[in-house]
Amino acid sequence: MLTELSIRDFAIIDQISINFKEGLTVLTGETGAGKSIIIDAIQLLSGGRGSVEYVRHGMKKAEIEGLFTVESDHPVHQKGNQFGVDITDDGMVVLHRTITHQGKSICRVNGKLVTLGILKEFGHTLIDIHSQHETQSLMDPDRHIELLDLFASSDLETSMNEYRSVFENYRSLLKRYKELSENEQEMAQRLDLLEFQLRELQAAELKPKEDEELTEERNKLMNYEKIYQGINDAYNSLYGEQKGLDWLSHAMTSVESISDYDDRLSKMSEELSNSYYVIEEMTFELSSQMAELEFDPERLNQIESRLNELNRLMKKYGASVEEMLEYASRIEEEIDEIQNKDSHLSKMEKQMNELGQDAVVEAKNIHDIRSRASDILSEYIHEELKGLYLEKASFAVDIQLKEGRSNDPEIDGIPVHLQSNGFDIVKFLITTNPGEPLKEIHKIASGGEMSRIMLALKTIFSRHQGVTSVIFDEVDTGVSGRVAQSIAEKIHGISVGSQVLCISHLPQVAAMADTHLRIEKRVDNDRTFTGVTELKYEEKADELSRMMTGAELTETTLEHARELLKLAEKHKHHQL
Repeated sequence: MLTELSIRDFAIIDQISINFKEGLTVLTGETGAGKSIIIDAIQLLSGGRGSVEYVRHGMKKAEIEGLFTVESDHPVHQKGNQFGVDITDDGMVVLHRTITHQGKSICRVNGKLVTLGILKEFGHTLIDIHSQHETQSLMDPDRHIELLDLFASSDLETSMNEYRSVFENYRSLLKRYKELSENEQEMAQRLDLLEFQLRELQAAELKPKEDEELTEERNKLMNYEKIYQGINDAYNSLYGEQKGLDWLSHAMTSVESISDYDDRLSKMSEELSNSYYVIEEMTFELSSQMAELEFDPERLNQIESRLNELNRLMKKYGASVEEMLEYASRIEEEIDEIQNKDSHLSKMEKQMNELGQDAVVEAKNIHDIRSRASDILSEYIHEELKGLYLEKASFAVDIQLKEGRSNDPEIDGIPVHLQSNGFDIVKFLITTNPGEPLKEIHKIASGGEMSRIMLALKTIFSRHQGVTSVIFDEVDTGVSGRVAQSIAEKIHGISVGSQVLCISHLPQVAAMADTHLRIEKRVDNDRTFTGVTELKYEEKADELSRMMTGAELTETTLEHARELLKLAEKHKHHQL
């Protein structure tokens, strides 16, 4: 959830810090008080487009910072791993954005500088913003397949993984087939390059681990004097009269002479004896190494020359001799593939046909799961629409095959275009008037109907999306009466599974708030300032009364406001 939002020098806000709580938070206030400015700030925090106009007049920069708390399994952890951003064990994520008076944006996630694109990736994982005037993801036809898959995720996961495994192999083979078959001139140039590289690697006569062995030998030759001096000192310290080995022999003999009198002395005698013979063997080894040591400056020159040659090749073909040998093996196969192109193409064509048909079988399984899920989703949506007094509306999920070209894999004789998520095109269709044909959901015109349809969809999908905070910016525009009450109940229903922040002009929605914040504007010394106040029960009643009648409060409207609050509490209690 969004725990805290800090805004400084943003539009008419000089400095403000808002603590948010779980459940439904409703922001109300007079038009122009700054309600939408707060939502604008959150939208910028989630990667929205910035403008120098957002910087408060006379200031050098505007700053927005949001603190989010997430569970250990929240998708934002995957984003952190993907972009190298540390997310603490306590699940705190801080998004920060600065917009300068020159129009530049500086973005940070948990203190790390990131691009605006990366900030957007994090923001969309944490925040889902809906407004009356923007194109929503729920209304975007290109997103409908994602939403259907999200709804059917538990049934789809295994089948989708199996399909993608086959599809990636098919796509990789298809890419290689095109490269090999389409550009003769490019292939000829590629062959010349590979043959040159292979000749150069073969001429080098590389041997496994040659670079490591030569480096070790060079280090010995370069440090010959130190090595010889060290071995010589060690040998002289151990061997000879009155040297270490002689004294160790004396100690061994002394302990051995008294070992019969004590078991501990007997054990000590045995250990001393073993140590003596180990060190004696080591002394012989030191003597042998001294005899073998030989400084050969010519050999050192040869090693340096060979290592230089290997390093030159490593810059082109790999970081070690092993990597260069592996590269040589790969290009040898590619050369054979290009030289015998026709036979390889024939073989690849057969493999592609087999993989393509395997992918079609897996995609058909996904198609069937989606078809079953779409029927269930349609039933759920119809139920939600009934609760929003759109009982005569009709909703359907249209699933069509994306047709391919003649050489694409076929299903029932029809070529299909395979994508990373199958071969389906998914569209949400709706009509709100009986007798009218179903149309794509983004083409419906009425603002009030659009609000209700969006809420119906959001009520279903919010259970699956895992977004930390859902924000509604005046989505209840154009509705009133019993429809307003149903919208209020739906919005609160969404807040049971997700934190919801809502700007509203409807008293029914405000009454349903778990936390009610009033946004107020004041003028001091010819400058405009915005403030936020969390309302208590009686203050809530006053605010609801103003929302019903304007600035003037009457006992009747206050009573009505209190009644609304009581009904809201009753509904929330029943919901639990």
